[in-house]
Amino acid sequence: MSGTAVKRLRIGVLYGGRSGEHEVSLASAAAVFANLDRKRYEPVAIRIEKDGRWVLPDRPPSAASAADVIDQMKSDPGRLRGGREIILPPRPGEETIVVMDRRADRTDDAGPAGALTTLRLDAIFPVLHGPYGEDGTIQGLLELANIAFVGCGVLASAAAMDKAISKVLFAARGLRVSDWLVTTRKAWQASPAAVVARIESALAYPLFVKPANLGSSVGISKVHGRDELAPALTMAGDFDRKIVVEAAVPEAREIECAILGNEAPAASMPGEIVPSREFYDYNAKYVDGQSREVIPAALEPSMVREVQRQAIIAFEAVDGAGLARVDFLLSRSTGELFINEINTMPGFTTISMFPKLWNVSGVNYEVLVDRLIGLALERHAEKQALKTSAF
Repeated sequence: MSGTAVKRLRIGVLYGGRSGEHEVSLASAAAVFANLDRKRYEPVAIRIEKDGRWVLPDRPPSAASAADVIDQMKSDPGRLRGGREIILPPRPGEETIVVMDRRADRTDDAGPAGALTTLRLDAIFPVLHGPYGEDGTIQGLLELANIAFVGCGVLASAAAMDKAISKVLFAARGLRVSDWLVTTRKAWQASPAAVVARIESALAYPLFVKPANLGSSVGISKVHGRDELAPALTMAGDFDRKIVVEAAVPEAREIECAILGNEAPAASMPGEIVPSREFYDYNAKYVDGQSREVIPAALEPSMVREVQRQAIIAFEAVDGAGLARVDFLLSRSTGELFINEINTMPGFTTISMFPKLWNVSGVNYEVLVDRLIGLALERHAEKQALKTSAF
């Protein structure tokens, strides 16, 4: 007796975006696209251009790393462009996306140029990093459209993206954060001497200066003295209106832990990043290829358990769902553990830390992608059971 065929789920892999992490997103999406089980899923590539337009690209993403994306953009810019423009209506409906083909030179048989067609998706996997993707904006749109999506919701995405807000939430749950303060680009431009005085009265060098809402170490500087502070504040202000300044953890080891789950999240074995530079900046992460990963990290069993415990607390503090990577700083000199930040859509290439941490914990990439889609559908089904009217 032959088995009954199972209908494949159509999954939109959403990538690109209007952020400084656009190139990282293309590489992450290529890995997700390649590893979706074609027996169970029909992937649909959806690219958000840097100017914000949504398109069904002429070819799916294929770069293995952000460095490869940058090389492709230099050698063949057209390779990463082209496609039919689409919109995602912000309302529930039978059609998930509306396709607008405006190309007058089209030669296929999909109808005249300018015609509208629709495409229904069962879920969306938003492989977007940084602002306008990982910060709750896309999540809000998908909630309005009432479509299942992988990862955290609006609140968790927005809170985790904002380094100042997340520190408040972590501290409220008893997690240790390094000393810090917030200033703004407007305050810095209006009264730089007052901002410097405030920072130096509250914190001792060395310091880290960061845009409050950005990832992948974009716009971050390590500041050793006053002469480096002004350029760091200016650069951070180029990327966000809000700037976080924090005391550096002495002799810090960078420890990362991956989280998977909804109501009952699980933590992976921790890993350690050994950066090729003084700290793990964008070039050390994605360009020079010289940073090392130690997975699992060389930690005492008690510290492994403590990292996992705190990672789950951090995930719950922001009301996380689906996945996150929680980053810690462990002082070699004092043995103190500080939480640094939480990433609700961490790098997702096959060589990124999040998949590697789960692989060493017994969950390979293909299974990981499958579980994340299952968690998205589970969470969406729970929402459908909620009342939307008091009558």
